[in-house]
Amino acid sequence: MINAYDIFHCGWLLQLKEKSFTKLCSTKSILTVNDSFPGPIIRVHKGDTAFVTVHNQGKYGVTIHWHGVREPRDPWSDGPENITQCPIQPGTSFTQKVAFTLEEGTLWWHAHSSWTRATVHGVIVILPANGTSYPFPEPYGQETLIIGEWYKGDVMQIINSALATGDEPITSDAYTINGQPGDFYNCSKETTYRFLIDYGKTYLFRIINAAMNEELVFGVANHNLTVVGIDAAYTKPLNTNFIAITPGQTMDVLITANQKRGFYYIAASPFYDGTAMYDNTTTTAILQYSGNYTPPSSSIPMPILPALNDSGMIFNFTKSLRGLASQDHPAKVPTNVTRKIYMTVSMNELPCQNPNGSCLGPNGTRLASSLNNISFQIPQIDILKAYYWNISGVFSEDFPDQPPFFYNFTGDTRSNTLIPSTGTRVLMFDYNEVVELVWQGTSALTAENHGMHLHGFSFFVVGVGTGNFNNVTDPKSYNLIDPPEVNTIGLPKDGWLAMRFVANNPGVWFMHCHLERHASWGMHTVLIVRDGGTMQTSMVPPPKYMPPCS
Repeated sequence: MINAYDIFHCGWLLQLKEKSFTKLCSTKSILTVNDSFPGPIIRVHKGDTAFVTVHNQGKYGVTIHWHGVREPRDPWSDGPENITQCPIQPGTSFTQKVAFTLEEGTLWWHAHSSWTRATVHGVIVILPANGTSYPFPEPYGQETLIIGEWYKGDVMQIINSALATGDEPITSDAYTINGQPGDFYNCSKETTYRFLIDYGKTYLFRIINAAMNEELVFGVANHNLTVVGIDAAYTKPLNTNFIAITPGQTMDVLITANQKRGFYYIAASPFYDGTAMYDNTTTTAILQYSGNYTPPSSSIPMPILPALNDSGMIFNFTKSLRGLASQDHPAKVPTNVTRKIYMTVSMNELPCQNPNGSCLGPNGTRLASSLNNISFQIPQIDILKAYYWNISGVFSEDFPDQPPFFYNFTGDTRSNTLIPSTGTRVLMFDYNEVVELVWQGTSALTAENHGMHLHGFSFFVVGVGTGNFNNVTDPKSYNLIDPPEVNTIGLPKDGWLAMRFVANNPGVWFMHCHLERHASWGMHTVLIVRDGGTMQTSMVPPPKYMPPCS
C-alpha cells in the first residue's frame, strides 16, 4: 500500500533520505521520500493551501516541484533548481507554500534537480471543493497508478557520465507501476501490484506518467477506458481502449468492472518513433476481481496496445481530447491574441569540450538540444533571485519570439541549424499579455516526440498537426470552443502544436521538455511575467528563508 497524507490546510513533512530497495534481482540504495518508492500520496481539496517542509537527509542538494500547481504570484515555492531556488542542501530544510486554486483532479510532485525525480515523486489528489462534486457520477472507488522507470545503476552517475562524454545516457532496466516492475521482469512476479475491484462497480483511476524518458501507452485487458480528466482539468468523456501519456502528464480514467470475475493485466509499454536508444519492455499490474471464484487456469489476458511506433494512433488520441467546457467548468479560451511566438524544438550537437579527447556524440561531438536554436544554460544562482534583486550577469532578456531562420514554417524542418547557440536567455512578458505559442518539431539532428511542460500556467491546446506549421491555413482549424486545458503535452515528431494562455501569473516560470535526456541537453527556457499595476497583480515577496546558493 502506498503511503498517503490526507491533510487539509495543514503542514506536511517530506524527509529525503537514502534507502535500499531490491528489484530485478539486485539491491541498491536510492533517494526516497519518507522511506517509500514512490513517495506518499498527498490528498487535498480544491481551494486548500498547505505548507510543506522538505528536510534533506540525502547525499546531495535537491529541490521539490509541485507539477501543474499554478502557485499564483508565488514562484518562490515552484521548485526547479537554479530557476526559482537553489538546492536544499543535505542537513537543511525548506518550507514551501503550495496553493491549490483552480486545479481539480490529479497532479503530482517530484524532485527537480538533475535526474533525482527518478525515485523522488508522488501523486497529488485534488478532490472537488467542499460542497461540490464530480461532473460525472461519483465512482465507487478510486485508485492511484503512477508509472515510473527503474535503473539498476545510480541515476546521478548515469546522467553525469553521459554529459561528460557527450553520449546518450543508458536506458532504464524496467518500467514500474506503483513501484513494481510486474510479471515480465526477472525476480518481480511475487511483488506485482494488484488492484482489487468489485464486479459491477466503476472506479476512478488516477494515472501519472512519472517515467524519465518515454511516452507510454496504457491499457487494461478486456476493459474500456473513459478519460474524464487530464492535468487536473476535466474533459469530455472519451471512450477508448488505450491512452497515450507523455512524461509529466496525468489522466483521470473511469473503468467499470463488467467482465467475468478473474485476473486481467494492466500494462504500459513505450511509444517511440525516433532513433535513440529506449527501454522496450512492458510493465504490468493485475486488475483482480473480488469474491469467491476459481481463477482461470489459462494465462492472464493482456491488453491490445498500439504498436511501438504507431504515431498515427498516438496523434489521433491526442487530437481526440476535448475540454469539458460546461457551465460549472467553462473553457475560457483566449481569443484576442496580442503576442505570437513560434518556437522550434530540436535535437542538436555541440563541439566537444572533453579535455581527454573526442566525445561520443555524432562525429565526435556532444549531444545537445534547443528551443529556437538556443541550448539553455542553467546558471549558478537562481534566475528568480537575480530577477527580483536586479542581479546582473545571470540571464539576458533576449530570447527571440521566432527562430533566427524564420520562414513561416512552410519549408523543410531540416532547415534548423545543427549547432545551436548557448546561453541563459529568457522570454519577457507584460502582465495580461494574451499569448499564442506554436511549438514546431524539427529534424535538425534527429526527429523525436517531446513532452512539453510549462510551469505556473495551464494552457489550451488549440491545434495540433503533422509536418510544418502554416500560419495562414493551420489557424483556420483551431479548436477555440472546447480545447483541452493542460500543463504538459506531447509534441508529435516533426509536427506542430499551438497553445494559448494569458500571462496573468507574475513571476519566473520554467518551460521545458519533460523527457529528462532532452532537458539535460538544454531543451528549456524561462518565461518571466512582469508585475501588473497593483499589489494583487504583482509577485509576492520572498519568504524569510530561501536555500542559499553556494
